[in-house]
Amino acid sequence: MRHPWNGSTATRPSVHSCSLSFCLTVLVICSAAAFGQTNEFQANPPTGPTGVVVHSQFGGQIFGFDIDQNGTEGLLAEAKTLNNGNVLAAVETFDQASGHILDVVQLAQPSNTQDDFITMGVVGNSVGLFEHEHVSHGSVSLRTFGTLNPLSLNRVNGVWTPPIGAQHIIMPDGVSHSQGVPNVAVFAYDNSDQFIPWVFSSNVANNTFGPIVMITDSTNFGSVPPPIAYDSANNTALLGGGIGCFGCLPVFGVVNLTAGTFTEFTGIGFGFVNGLAIDSGDGIACSTTEDDAGVEFYNLSAQTGFEITLPGSGGQQFYSGADVEFDPINKLFLIAQPNSSSAPSGSTIYVYDIHGNLQETMNGFSFSNAFNVVPTYIALHPTQRSGYVNGPDSGVTELQAFTY
Repeated sequence: MRHPWNGSTATRPSVHSCSLSFCLTVLVICSAAAFGQTNEFQANPPTGPTGVVVHSQFGGQIFGFDIDQNGTEGLLAEAKTLNNGNVLAAVETFDQASGHILDVVQLAQPSNTQDDFITMGVVGNSVGLFEHEHVSHGSVSLRTFGTLNPLSLNRVNGVWTPPIGAQHIIMPDGVSHSQGVPNVAVFAYDNSDQFIPWVFSSNVANNTFGPIVMITDSTNFGSVPPPIAYDSANNTALLGGGIGCFGCLPVFGVVNLTAGTFTEFTGIGFGFVNGLAIDSGDGIACSTTEDDAGVEFYNLSAQTGFEITLPGSGGQQFYSGADVEFDPINKLFLIAQPNSSSAPSGSTIYVYDIHGNLQETMNGFSFSNAFNVVPTYIALHPTQRSGYVNGPDSGVTELQAFTY
């Protein structure tokens, strides 16, 4: 599961048989009753896939995407390898309601380049963030970052310059999915032989950064990039680590982004931490684990928790969950399950409240991680109870809208 870059007739009284005032009174009462019955028996709005699908502009594989939780647009990057080996790569915006591409905001000309782009997310207050990988002689020679602030302008108008050198790389899921707060937490993977990652905070809109914290526990956090979540109430980052052997307990790293300190605690469940999200207001974290199809809920202040098993999974590794995202408006955690244990085929999204109670099971998706350079991601618009997820095309050229 872990990728190294980590795929629903009343009879009307006769006007001749009653006074006008009486008839009007009856009409008002009947209308009110009918209105009340309509509300009382109205079916819940449908949930799950809506039928709206985003197609990359040039038919290339999508290398990351996100949607603006405070707007109407989304951001994606795509890359398509041509017959001559060169790459047509682009950064594009799309309309959340229709799924239509709105604009190609950055294009790498394919005549003599293999450059590509990766969407890092929409962060802060409607700021789009992407990476440009400059390729020379078959390898990445330089990585730069551009911003769209705000995303709705549909143009690149800024840069982000994280304090990293050649030995560190910010992976596609290395920036926390933090919207509506100024900062994000960033995990920079150590690409040298030292395997000492860096974690720091950043206000992307202002291109400012907090102190760098070196993560010296390379055993639990250095070999495979861990998922990262940001606790905005305490300005801390939570890393989901561990050595990942079958039956091994996960380990969580807590990075104080103000003081620059790092501590750890042992989690529950077994294997790698596949997904991680935080409810900062209530101090609750939710994770998925690789070996046991488990979903864990933690009290962050006590560093204790409990685990549930995804429905119908029998605790089998094949049915393990992947990405976890938090809806702070409705207080819900959404869990991506690439191989559904609730449907004969395809993928499923489960919706849990912060106490671990299952609220919804949504089938009809297809977001296998098998061919994703950027792992499966559930992008949410909480005020509309809607979102997007990878799929359904197995070539990773599409995004699928849903409601919950």
